[in-house]
Amino acid sequence: MTEPLFSTEPESSTPDPAAAVSDAPTLDDLRERAAACTACELYEGTTGTVFGTGPTTARMMFVGEQPGDQEDRQLSPFVGPAGKLLDGALVEAGIAREDAYVTNAVKHFSFRRQGNRRIHQTPKVGHVRACRPWLDGELALVRPHVVVTLGATAGKALLGSSFRITSERGEAREWEGTTLVPTIHPSAILRADPARGQDGDEMRAGFVADLRVAAALLG
Repeated sequence: MTEPLFSTEPESSTPDPAAAVSDAPTLDDLRERAAACTACELYEGTTGTVFGTGPTTARMMFVGEQPGDQEDRQLSPFVGPAGKLLDGALVEAGIAREDAYVTNAVKHFSFRRQGNRRIHQTPKVGHVRACRPWLDGELALVRPHVVVTLGATAGKALLGSSFRITSERGEAREWEGTTLVPTIHPSAILRADPARGQDGDEMRAGFVADLRVAAALLG
């Protein structure tokens, strides 16, 4: 598969993606292997690996950035505020979440502590690379017809470091034998700041429009 990002850090000790798939013939097997992953430092201080959820037969796969605080606590992707926004947008776009597979490019929560709070930190290139075998395994086992990347980190993880979400979002393109549609991460809508010219309602409408592009590809 496409090299995710330019290397600026030492190679990690992650398992080979092909071995991860061949040694784990089912998603349950792959999930079990991923639960023991210590390929980068993010596993320290977190509840555990947040693996993807959804049926093996899913025709659409959503790839986000990383789990947040609630996702880490519940060990399930997109169960916090961004997940609730995604659920509502999927309904509007005519996509049943139970018919989709939802995961992240990075499987552990990257954060810094601020008192008793855990503040989200954008994962680094090495974190994306360390988790890539698990994402490759999910893609190989689910074999979705359409992949939707949510946010810049997920887009760069699959399309490379030259990907620019502002100019490429909502555009379907062929990728690794399937079709990929990039869009923004729902958390970006939650962070919309009118002082910076960001209209949350407008951003949400654009997000739903991008999801409808993906939904139309399924026929």
